[in-house]
Amino acid sequence: MTRRRIAIGAARVLALGLAFGLTLVMAIGPATGLAAVQSTGPAVTGTAPDAPCCGPTTPTGARLSKFLDGTGVDHLWLIGQRVNWETGETIAASTMPTTTHCSAFVAAIGERLGVYVLRPPQHGQILLANAQMSWLRDAGAAGGWRSLAGPVAAQAAANQGDLVLEAFSNPNPRRPGHIAIVRPSEQSRAALHRDGPRETQAGESNALDTSTRLGFRGHRGAWAASGHGGLRYYAHTIDWSQPR
Repeated sequence: MTRRRIAIGAARVLALGLAFGLTLVMAIGPATGLAAVQSTGPAVTGTAPDAPCCGPTTPTGARLSKFLDGTGVDHLWLIGQRVNWETGETIAASTMPTTTHCSAFVAAIGERLGVYVLRPPQHGQILLANAQMSWLRDAGAAGGWRSLAGPVAAQAAANQGDLVLEAFSNPNPRRPGHIAIVRPSEQSRAALHRDGPRETQAGESNALDTSTRLGFRGHRGAWAASGHGGLRYYAHTIDWSQPR
């Protein structure tokens, strides 16, 4: 009976330890031959679902947030308009009411931050997002861009104050892709897993601060939970010593 009670007690301790994320060491007691359980402390720190996913926002990250908030993308680079790609100001109504300007916005912000990404006049605004994705993949490294492993790395780089792009090339080259700027955020791991990095974008719906899931919802296969979609992420250091 005593041996049975010890075994049951050890099993309960094991269950509690796993529930609270503890590292548990199982040892065989020399006298009883039963498993003894010892906690050696937390196995991983900062992995709770409500913990920040990707590190704190640095001072340069905060500066990037302020810069993005001042772009005016919520009322410029509007759908259904022909726009000046650098300013986002409307030139005239477009003959195509579904015309969007995600790639022009990204190009303009890159220019303002002193970072080159494919833009007019090297490529026109039509299907520019697809072309930017190809350029980042094939030629971006020569221009200082680095490929990132996934959404966690993308959010972390934005929090550090880097210019981070998330891009989706449409499998149909005659249809537009989409591209957006990852913005700093101390969102939780659960939120990142579900919704992706926070981002600023022009597109079907312009937004200063939205989720990747919502921003790319019109592009099937772009975002899937935990980043298992067609999105690709690229980062470039910003020289914040220059006035922006």
